[in-house]
Amino acid sequence: MDLLKSFIDKYYMFFPIAILIVVFAYWFSYNPTTDLSVSLPGLDSIPANDLSTIEKVDIGAEFKLFEEEISTMKGEWLRFRGSHFDNIVSDNIPLIKSFGSAGPKIVWEVALGEGHAAPVIQNGKVYLLDYLEKEKKDALRCFSLLTGNELWRRSYDVHIKRNHGMSRTIPVISGNFLLTIGPLGHVMCVDPQNGDLKWTLDLVSNYDVQIPFWYTGQCPLIDNGVAILATGGKAILIGVDCESGEILWETPNPDSLQMSHSSVMPMTLGNKKTYVYPAIGGVVGVSADKSDTGKLLWKTNAFDPSVIAPSPLVLKNDEVLLTAGYGAGSARVKIDKNNYKVKVLNAYKPKDGLASEQQTPVLIGDRVYGILPKDAGSLRNQMACYSVNDLNKPLWTSGKTNRFGLGPYIYADGKFYILSDDGTLHIATVNDNGFKLEDSFRVIEGHDAWGPFAIADGRLLMRDSKKMVCLNIRA
Repeated sequence: MDLLKSFIDKYYMFFPIAILIVVFAYWFSYNPTTDLSVSLPGLDSIPANDLSTIEKVDIGAEFKLFEEEISTMKGEWLRFRGSHFDNIVSDNIPLIKSFGSAGPKIVWEVALGEGHAAPVIQNGKVYLLDYLEKEKKDALRCFSLLTGNELWRRSYDVHIKRNHGMSRTIPVISGNFLLTIGPLGHVMCVDPQNGDLKWTLDLVSNYDVQIPFWYTGQCPLIDNGVAILATGGKAILIGVDCESGEILWETPNPDSLQMSHSSVMPMTLGNKKTYVYPAIGGVVGVSADKSDTGKLLWKTNAFDPSVIAPSPLVLKNDEVLLTAGYGAGSARVKIDKNNYKVKVLNAYKPKDGLASEQQTPVLIGDRVYGILPKDAGSLRNQMACYSVNDLNKPLWTSGKTNRFGLGPYIYADGKFYILSDDGTLHIATVNDNGFKLEDSFRVIEGHDAWGPFAIADGRLLMRDSKKMVCLNIRA
């Protein structure tokens, strides 16, 4: 003991140094990457479906009537990308070209649950699928376009964790049917006039759907009284009778394609009406013709990114433009009208041609307009115009001083209305000579303003991650 005490007394001052040497030796020799694997955008952290643990949801179970209103407003924006699926407003109402010193006229604003879902408009009413975070409910909310007052609400309990927001989809209205898809694949069909529930469908429990990483981004489609839904899992597309909720047809899914964030687009290809859907695992064309509705006409793996949000855009001569972010770029494919074989005409990386990460480009005449993604090199975040015959080299871009983000853009009354991520609204005019920024104003002091626009009756509805604002943009 005396020897040990003598040793400690003599060398105790060196003990901290020895401990530090050991710690640093361990730190330099430790490899923190031994248990890591490659992470792909949109595919990480997705748990496998376990039907035994899926939450049982009573879809549409609750209804609240707040007030009633009869409106004389008749404008319509009934679905994602509008009546012709082109994101062009065609009601011929003159709209403002500048905001003036006071900024745009804000008619009303409402707080929303965090998300990027956008509204539709019919006869003076605004419909939005929201997530009420405090109450933990998906809620179809009906507002007055005139006042912003909430008229009624159809909701149901469901637990959703925040992941860059929750709700992302846009309802669709057709006749007496209003259709929604919730973040976890809960489908609800109601009467848009009074919110009466018609039928519901749980896509996960019925079709073993794998919900995308950032939740459901697909906007539903109603075609001649039939709800068209891209499921993945046991079927790739299904058709549901809007009156009864009966499943009319299912498109087989032998290749186990999965739901993406993109939406089904109807288009005529090879003289045949077709539903085109970019799934995870490949792009499909499904017959929308009465003679063989639901039949898989073609499939291609030529464009198969791990994340895809923009919807397909029909060009000309049976050609389709496919775009995606995260380095995927774009592909231009042609469908042979005789045998439905798919030929890839061009494929571009973001630095080499038209690409888009979140919003779908706009086709006007023989010009295609889009905002290039952040990985497009020196042209990043600029609006660019391309000839429909050449998606490689832009005719012009908006320039280094006019850069935008992931937010929406819409064409109305000869002008583009563009929303930056921070809530700044821009008005621009375009022609073959270039891009002219007419005015800009930060309408919302927020962030992640990504939800698409809706315009009707001279009113523009826009949102950021937590607020929706109604502007009067009538000239």
